[in-house]
Amino acid sequence: MTFDDQQSDKITARQAEIVALVAEQGYTTLESLANRFSVSMQSVRRDIIQLDQMRLIQRFHGGAGPSDSTVRLGYQEKRSRSAEAKMKIARRASDLVLDGATIFLDSGTTVEALARQLRGRKTGLRVFTTCLATAMVLAGEQDVELHVIGGTSRGADGSLAGAATVASISTIRFDFAFIGYSGFDDDGTVMDYDLEKIAVKQAAIRRADAPILVGDQSKFERHAIAQIAAPRSFAKLVTDAAPPDRLSEVFLSSGLEVLIA
Repeated sequence: MTFDDQQSDKITARQAEIVALVAEQGYTTLESLANRFSVSMQSVRRDIIQLDQMRLIQRFHGGAGPSDSTVRLGYQEKRSRSAEAKMKIARRASDLVLDGATIFLDSGTTVEALARQLRGRKTGLRVFTTCLATAMVLAGEQDVELHVIGGTSRGADGSLAGAATVASISTIRFDFAFIGYSGFDDDGTVMDYDLEKIAVKQAAIRRADAPILVGDQSKFERHAIAQIAAPRSFAKLVTDAAPPDRLSEVFLSSGLEVLIA
């Protein structure tokens, strides 16, 4: 019997469906789960506590999201998932970067793909990043002045965060900041999971002339644990498909330009 078989023997059908929903949607609330299964919130809370103890999901206040261990173990999978879409997004986003620009590159596999697109295509770039994986992509590039902003490692990709990271970013001015994210709130606010990484993203957004979101269409219907910033805080969203109508209306009214790769 495999490990997965052993795990499946220990959970109920409802719990298995909760795990699947969290994997598909990201953050899920207690209320939505209770409504979906027509049970009390207390029953769902017990399910989430048990699944959290088994490290199948992570319990948050008012709901659940992907477990940190799952995210760490799945980084290579995340890198390969929607690889073609990420390449198209990265190529379109790289077209926005001017020679000699000062840019911030956030953590995440789509931003890492952008770093690959910048190699050999632009000259005189000053690149600041808080992601060791992204830094390795650009290390040694002759036309790139690479700066790695220090901090505490927060993920399998070597994402760096913390008070010192935020303080360092706050002293720099960027022409562009390319920001990764995990989903959108009901009102269109951009969301992510890790609060310390969110603080880094927010600092970079504040210091950029043009903050730019990069993410594929799978993020449109996902929620996460906490808000990064409202759509009006960004100049552009580079993605691979048109957003659903509800988000398109919010983006339009907020002045957020959507570029489809």
